[in-house]
Amino acid sequence: MASKSASSAERLEIVFGAGEIAATVERMAREIARDYANTELHLVAILKGAIFFVTDLARALSALNAPALDLTPKCTLDFMVVSSYGNDVRSSGEVRLLKDASESVEGRDILLVEDIVDNGLTLHYLQGLLRSRAPRSLRTAVLLDKPYRRLADVTLDYVGLTAPDAFVVGYGLDYQERYRTLPFVAKLILPSGKPLGA
Repeated sequence: MASKSASSAERLEIVFGAGEIAATVERMAREIARDYANTELHLVAILKGAIFFVTDLARALSALNAPALDLTPKCTLDFMVVSSYGNDVRSSGEVRLLKDASESVEGRDILLVEDIVDNGLTLHYLQGLLRSRAPRSLRTAVLLDKPYRRLADVTLDYVGLTAPDAFVVGYGLDYQERYRTLPFVAKLILPSGKPLGA
């Protein structure tokens, strides 16, 4: 299924629709809630890409607060901003911390929330940085896994979906700051018919 983009030079090929993403986030929330029942869980999301994922994930965790389930951990939120792409379609491998977390992670149960993991260099940097700050525990939730070009050994505790080996946009993911607000995830297709970044 394809849809026209804002640019006449590009088009989008939907990979994961809004319904599939919502179901995936709900499934991940149940897995996380099971592991963190009766726990104060501190979500640290990586902006800008994870903004919609962490919002929906936090809401899904709260929705489990039914008396019959009693699974929901008490959640708090914080954010970090890093850069490794700039305006390119491939990570430079050089990770820059643009905004650090506002709160201490020491002695806390931390869930690092990422939109996508590709070569793993950014996540490897973030996991190392947070571990050095002595959290009680550190796990990682990622909506999209792209294992095809992994360069760093990273642990993914909660994985949503496996993305295709192509440049994808939507649901927080962008190309030069465009397409973030789309409710689905799609391949960005060039006029040549080739997916961007493939």
